[in-house]
Amino acid sequence: MDKYYKISKYSYDKAKELNVRLKPSMKGNYKIDIFDVLGNYITSIGHRAYADYPTYLKTNGKDFADSRRDLYYKRHKNYKKFSRGWYASKILW
Repeated sequence: MDKYYKISKYSYDKAKELNVRLKPSMKGNYKIDIFDVLGNYITSIGHRAYADYPTYLKTNGKDFADSRRDLYYKRHKNYKKFSRGWYASKILW
């Protein structure tokens, strides 16, 4: 496993829509640290041991990635807005 998660263009594009900035996480097993436009830390998202939509796109193709995303959304549908889980669903899925 690489020392830091390589953030995909997909995630950067999603972050831009949310008006937040991303950096590879240096905290434990997280993939991404999220910051507001002023550089203030918001939260960390994504456990490095688990794949996400961009990873599935790259390794297994769009059909498989779409099916995994559907399953993710079924399991994780009630996040409070701006929570760690909400950011993960918006940026990684």
